[in-house]
Amino acid sequence: MRTRVLTVVLAFAVLAVAGFAVPLLGVTATQRTEQLVAARTADLDRFAGLADQAAESGDTGALTAETTRYTELYGEAVVVVDTRRAPVVQTGGLRSADPAVARLVDAALRNQPVSPGGTLRPWSRADKLLARPVGTGTRVSGAVVLRASVRDAADDIALRWALVLAGAGLFAVACVLLARAATRLVVRPLHHLDRAVGALAAGLPAEHARAGGPPELRQLATGFNRMADAVTTALEQQRRLVADTSHQLRNPLAALRLRIDSLQPRLPASAARTYTGVTAELERMEHLLDDLLALANAEHRAGELAVTDVREAWCDATAVAAAQAQLWRPVAEQAGAGMEFAAGPAILMSCTESELAQVADILLDNAIKYAGNGAHVQTRCFTDGTDAVFEVRDNGPGLATGELTQAGTRFWRSERHRNVRGSGLGLAIAEQLVAGRGGRVEFTTADPHGLRVRVVLPRAQHGSPGPKDRTP
Repeated sequence: MRTRVLTVVLAFAVLAVAGFAVPLLGVTATQRTEQLVAARTADLDRFAGLADQAAESGDTGALTAETTRYTELYGEAVVVVDTRRAPVVQTGGLRSADPAVARLVDAALRNQPVSPGGTLRPWSRADKLLARPVGTGTRVSGAVVLRASVRDAADDIALRWALVLAGAGLFAVACVLLARAATRLVVRPLHHLDRAVGALAAGLPAEHARAGGPPELRQLATGFNRMADAVTTALEQQRRLVADTSHQLRNPLAALRLRIDSLQPRLPASAARTYTGVTAELERMEHLLDDLLALANAEHRAGELAVTDVREAWCDATAVAAAQAQLWRPVAEQAGAGMEFAAGPAILMSCTESELAQVADILLDNAIKYAGNGAHVQTRCFTDGTDAVFEVRDNGPGLATGELTQAGTRFWRSERHRNVRGSGLGLAIAEQLVAGRGGRVEFTTADPHGLRVRVVLPRAQHGSPGPKDRTP
């Protein structure tokens, strides 16, 4: 935001400076040009007067001496001609026969004073020609042409322009400094507010935003602090409720299991089915408590990573996937399913070994349970651009197209799998673990049938320092 505000203010300052400096530069150049023309016109008038006196008296000595001294002193050439265009005086290498001089002489003999057009610039170097008729009224007795040097005037214009541009630059710098101070007053409280919002969105205790800056921002920060306190308290109570409930239920469940197990020898054979159902439900409740705790921990960890933006952890996804596939192969064989791992090169994935192993356990457990007897489960790791992918694929019944978008929903289970044991939290836990590392879990239909689940995470850079399993 600060960059955008500074860009807008700087653009406004540049436009304001340009609107002030450009006309001033033009006025400066015009004034200096007019000064040069006025000075040389006065010189022309003086030479025209001397030429008029010489025409009346027939003595050109004073005219010749004056023009020669002028040329020696200023380095500017002078040409004086009579009414027949015959040269009377020629100094500084300027000749009446030159085409440019001849055109000016013709105009002057028609009693038309000639001044150079255009405004000088700092880079102007070409000399200017000025002409004036000799005589008064309608009696023209000759013409005077003066070649004026513009170098000194151009240098003066360059100096004045430099002063104007320096002042404009100082003004622009002052505008930028004032803009930085003003935006800092507004943006700094917004940065604190942004960090507090990020922590609150991640479910972490939000730090109080500093109530600084303009009155509107102070009021906003105060309101946010009150809201953050209320939300943080509610989230903490919810998290504590889940954790305390899970922990507090473990002891009664453990005692209940011991009592049920102690009743088994005393139960008649007719009660065996009831006993099996009770123990199955007890195990289901224990698994549900474990999954609730795992989900709460995964959400908390994902929130921490989202706020701190730490992505330094990495592991060899191929090695971890191979190890987990080997661990689950006996389970798959016992369930009547085949397990296959496609070996490949080492692929570095931006997560820890424990996180990827936990996600792999969830996906392999689901594939084995829901694919059914005689199914085949395949796992592999590969790269896709800048991402590393861990894939679990089965050829079981899979999910319908409308069910794929609900696969990661908590406690959701497909209607055809209602009789399969599970809490419906496994995929939600996996998604939280992966999202904490900046990745995603994708659910698609396998060809010709089955389910394909992909864990997509950023690839870690090769040669990253440190151990393979690091938790920042």
